[in-house]
Order: sequence, then C-alpha cells, then structure tokens
Amino acid sequence: MNKIGLIIIREYLTRVRKKSFIIMSLIGPLLFGLMFVVQFWLVSRDSDQKVVMVIDDSGYFKNISEGTDAVSFTFPDSNIEEAKGELKSSDSYGLLYIPRLDLDDPQGVTFFAEKNPSIEVQSSLEWFIKTQIEDIKFKNSGIDKEQLDKIKTNIHLNVVNITDSGEKEGDVTIALIVGYIAAFLIYFFIFLYGVQTLRGVIEEKTSRIVEIIISSVKPFQLMMGKIIGIGAVGLTQFVIWVVFTLIIYQGALTFYNFDIAKSKQAEISQSMQAATGDAAEMPEIFEKLDTINFPLLMGAFLFYFIGGYLFYGSLFAAVGSAVDNDSDAQQFQLPITLPLIMSIMLLSAIIRDPHGSLAFWASIIPFTSPVVMMMRIPFDPPFWHIALSVVCMIGGFIFTTWLAGRIYRVGILMHGAKVNYKILAKWFMMRN
Repeated sequence: MNKIGLIIIREYLTRVRKKSFIIMSLIGPLLFGLMFVVQFWLVSRDSDQKVVMVIDDSGYFKNISEGTDAVSFTFPDSNIEEAKGELKSSDSYGLLYIPRLDLDDPQGVTFFAEKNPSIEVQSSLEWFIKTQIEDIKFKNSGIDKEQLDKIKTNIHLNVVNITDSGEKEGDVTIALIVGYIAAFLIYFFIFLYGVQTLRGVIEEKTSRIVEIIISSVKPFQLMMGKIIGIGAVGLTQFVIWVVFTLIIYQGALTFYNFDIAKSKQAEISQSMQAATGDAAEMPEIFEKLDTINFPLLMGAFLFYFIGGYLFYGSLFAAVGSAVDNDSDAQQFQLPITLPLIMSIMLLSAIIRDPHGSLAFWASIIPFTSPVVMMMRIPFDPPFWHIALSVVCMIGGFIFTTWLAGRIYRVGILMHGAKVNYKILAKWFMMRN
C-alpha cells in the first residue's frame, strides 16, 4: 500500500507542477463563462439587415413598405427575367419571386440568390409571407385580427413537486440547463483524464522507465497508483474550478445588488433597498436556481466523477499497456469511448422523459450512468434509482479495474508485438 501511495504522490506532484495545469486551473472557469457569454452575444446581437428585391405577380404585396428585422424590401419596375439579370450587378442579397397565388394553397414562391441564404433570412421571408397571407384571409373572411389576438392567451405553468417532506417548487428549464451542464462536465473530465492515463502509460512503456519501476513494485500497484494519481489531479482541478465559479457567481449577484440567502428576509431586503436606493431586480434565472438541490447535485457529481473516471481510466490504462504508440491505441480507444459518446447522444431522449425506462436503464448501466444520472438528478429521480446506480457504479469500476489489471500485468512489458483483441484475451487468461 505504501508503494501505491508513493506512485500516487509522484503522479500527482509531477502533473500539478506543470504550467499548463496551473494556467488551465485559473482560467478554465473564465473560458467556460466566456464561451457561454459569446454564444449568447452571437445569438442575441442584431445582424445587418439584408436588402431583397421583390417581384410580386400576385398583387398582394405591392403596398408593403416595411420589412422584418432581418430583411428589407425593394420593388423594381421589371419582370422576373430582367430582375434575375440585374441581381448580380446590384447590392441586393437576393430576389424574391411571388407568382399568382391561390390563397388556400400558396405554392411557387421562390427565392433567387448567388448563394444559399442563411437560416435567419429564409425563416424571416417565410414568416413575412405567411403573416401577410393570413392578414388577407382575415380581411376576406370578415374576421377582426386584433380581436383574435386579444383572445389568444399565454399561460405560464408553475411546477410544484409533492415530496414526502412537503411541496417544493420546481422549474423544468433550470433543471434542463443544470443537468445538461453537469452531464457534459462529467463527460469532459472522464474523457480528458482517461486519455491522459492512456498517454502516461504509453510514455513510460516506450521510454523503458516502466521496466525499472516494475523491479520494485507489482504491475497492479503501478497501474492503480497512476490511475488514482491522475484522478486526484482532475479532482484538484475540479475543486479549483468550483471555487472560482462560486466567486464569479457571487460577483454576478453583487453586480445585480441581490443576495439569494438574504432576499428571503423582508427586513434585510428593505434595509438594502434603503441603503442603495431602488435595488435592481435579480434576473429570473438566479432566483430559480433555488429549485435545484445543489448539495445532492455536488455530491453526485463528485461520486460519478471519481467512479466514472476509475471505471474508464482503468480501461484506458489497459489499452496504454498493450500498445507502443498513440496510433496503435486508436483501434482500442473506440470501443471504450463509444459508450461515453452514446451517453451524450441519449441526453436528447432523456430530456423528453427523464423518468422513463430508457432514462432508468441508462442511469443504471455503469457505461452510461455517470453522464445520464447527472442529467436526471435535477429532475428529482426516486432515491432508490440513485442508490441502485451508485451500487452498480461501484461494482462496475471494481470489475473493470480487475479486468484491466490482468491485461496490464502482461502488456506493460511487451514491446514490438502487434496486439489485437485475441491477444488481449490471451493475456487476460494467463495465470502467471
């Protein structure tokens, strides 16, 4: 056990002292936050309005002067063939041709352009034509559109979960966002540090350092020390990221003059308002974060990070011991990483029914449970689902560690051999 501890300390200190680890630990949360901010900014920013020429043979759009947020319209005094000829020499984004239309089945509307239009432009044009035709139909039918718009009603559904401890407010959107982020982070950490384990084993094997180390420790001790040491590095980085994320989060709350804990106390809220004037209202998303059981979420994240990493890390270590370079490792990496990729692909189905049979079995099977269960936890699955998943995860990484150890003990000393699955099975069955 002391030898395993020494290997763990060596792997840990070697990696945490690297500049790349220090830099990524400090700027990682900022990069993730910046990624979401940039994505939100790109989606929400106003794009340049495109100019579109319109040839209207239907006569329904002649008096339209206003366009949409994405496009504006010009109506040239020419036919469709002449307009197509003018398109290349003009500054127009494209040409919209509206033939004579049957209002009950408006077909044949065509958009001409030198290149495929963007989704925004196409959707904007389709929405514009649709609304104009609907307005004409309303007038022809004698229906007052303004009265119809008043009849339309928007409903916001309040979600309340009835539990054994009482009623608790819930929010599906927040659960979806938090669950997806947690699931993606689990996938990211397992894949990142699993590959680091594989490459670390390959480096030691190709440099022949392992032959010296094996003279002092057993192969299984070396494998476990390396797996746990690299896992501890990942856990350290995760803790640093959590601390920095909480600091950034608290900074955001301070910016909005709001404190979640104190907001529930009316007297303190009033004193804050008196001291700062009209306190800015906190964005709704901060307020709804209270609906998530964060202690359970963080505890589950910690367990599935460790369990998932031990499960997959041991398999990556076994692959690293069997090959001499990264290119040879590719054929063995795919079967290992495929369940991880599949678990991410399953999230869209899990979101539709987080309590269904697919979600249940995917959160129980150890190959997919680290990612899928993190998606389910914000939706408050039954406690026995979580307990069964934990037991299966523990059994899973014990089995894969034993399986990988039997391959590692032989493969780590093999050089130059072309390894396939048949040889791996042979190594596994070897007694000594």
